[in-house]
Amino acid sequence: MNWPQLLSPQRLQSKTDQHDQSRSAFEQDYDRIIFSHPFRRLQDKTQVHPLPVDDFVHTRLTHSLEVSSVGRSLGKKVGEEILKRHISLNEKFSLFDFGAIVAAASLAHDLGNPPFGHAGEEAISDFFTHQYEGQSLKPFVTESEWVDLTKFEGNAQGFRLLNQKQYGLRLTSAMLGAFTKYPCPAFFPERDKSRKSQKKFGFFESEKEIFEQLALELGLIQKGKSWSRHPLAFLVEAADDICYGIIDLEDGCRLGLVSEEETVALMAVILKEQFDRAKLNKLVGRTERLGVLRALTINKLVDECVSVFLEEEPAILNGNFDRALTDVIPSAGGLKSISQLSVEKIYRARSVVEIEAGGHVVLPGLLREFIAVGQALQRQQLTSKQRNMQYLLPEEIRWAIGQQPENTYHMLRWVIDFISGLTDRHALSLYHKITGG
Repeated sequence: MNWPQLLSPQRLQSKTDQHDQSRSAFEQDYDRIIFSHPFRRLQDKTQVHPLPVDDFVHTRLTHSLEVSSVGRSLGKKVGEEILKRHISLNEKFSLFDFGAIVAAASLAHDLGNPPFGHAGEEAISDFFTHQYEGQSLKPFVTESEWVDLTKFEGNAQGFRLLNQKQYGLRLTSAMLGAFTKYPCPAFFPERDKSRKSQKKFGFFESEKEIFEQLALELGLIQKGKSWSRHPLAFLVEAADDICYGIIDLEDGCRLGLVSEEETVALMAVILKEQFDRAKLNKLVGRTERLGVLRALTINKLVDECVSVFLEEEPAILNGNFDRALTDVIPSAGGLKSISQLSVEKIYRARSVVEIEAGGHVVLPGLLREFIAVGQALQRQQLTSKQRNMQYLLPEEIRWAIGQQPENTYHMLRWVIDFISGLTDRHALSLYHKITGG
C-alpha cells in the first residue's frame, strides 16, 4: 500500500472533487459527522453505565468526542514523522490531514452501536438465533445474509450508516478506510481470529459492493474475502482502547465502584517514573487528582502507540502487521490490568447488568413488532394495528421497504436500522407504549 492512495480525498459515488480553501476534505468529513442525526443520538446511548443519572458519567457522545480528540493527537504525531519519511507527500498533505482523518473516523466509530451497548448487539443477534419469529425468517435469505442477521455488529452498522444517502454525508475514501477496523464480511469461514482485523467484521452484505469500491480506491491489499487494514485504522482503534480503558476506570472510581487508591495504583503502573506521589497529594479534591492522572496516562499511552506504529510502518503498509497497537506497547500489561479490574468491578456492576438485561427484552420485542409491520407493508396487507404502527417507522424506511417487496433481507436491514438507531430511553418508551407495559 502507498500513502498517496491511502490518503485519497475522493468521495465515493462522486464524479467531481470539490475543494474548499478554508477547510480540507477531511475537516469537512468531521463537520458532516458532528452535525449528522446519527451522531446526535449518541447523547442518549449507553457507554458503560446505562441511562446514567450522574452528569459526569460518560455517554457514547462524550466518549466519541474524547476518542476523537485522542485520535487527532495520534494522527498528527504519526503524520509529522510520515511526512519526513515520504517527502513527496508534503506537496499535497500536512500533518493536520493525518490528524483530521483519524479524528473524523474516531468521532464516527460508535455510530452503529444499538441501545444498551454491547448487550444490545447480543439482543438483536439472539432474536434471530434463539426466538421463533427470528428463526422463521432463515429460509427467505441467503446463507451469507443469515450470518449478517445472527451476528449483529456495530462496526458494520456504522459503515452502513455512513454510506446511506439520506444522511447526505458522502465522506472521503481515506476517512471510511480509517473507520473500518475489520475489513471483512460476516460470512467468512476462513476467518483467522489471530489477526486483529478479522476478529469481527466491518460491513454487511448490503454494503459489500461499496466496500469493494472503497478498497480499490485506497489500494488495500486483498487476501481472499478480507483486506488489509487501512494503516490509520490502527490509530482509531488505539484511541478507542486508550479512552475506554482509562476513562471507564475514572467513571468507576467516581461512582464508588473502584477505590481511588486502586485507580491511582493502576495508572501509576503505566506512568512509572512519571508518577509523583508527593505532587499528587498536594492536589485538593479527587476530581483534580483523577484529572491530572488521566491526562498524564493518556499522553504516555499516545506516545507509546505512535512509537510502535512508526516502528512497524513497513509491515503495516505490507499488510503483515495485524495486532492492536495497545497490545504491543510497553504499557500493554498495565492496560490489561485495568481491563481485568473493569470487567470485575465496573462492567458487572448490578446497575449495569439490570438495565442491560432489560435490553434483552426490549429490543427483541421491538423487532418482533416492526418486522411484522415490514412484512405487512411488503404484502400490502396490514391489520388495523399495523396500519397505525407503520407511521412509527421513518418515512424513508417505509419507502425503502416498498421498493423491494420481495426482498426479505432488504426489509430486515431497514427495520434493524430503525431499532438499532433508537436511543436507550426512546427504545424503552416505545416498547412500553406498543406493548402496553
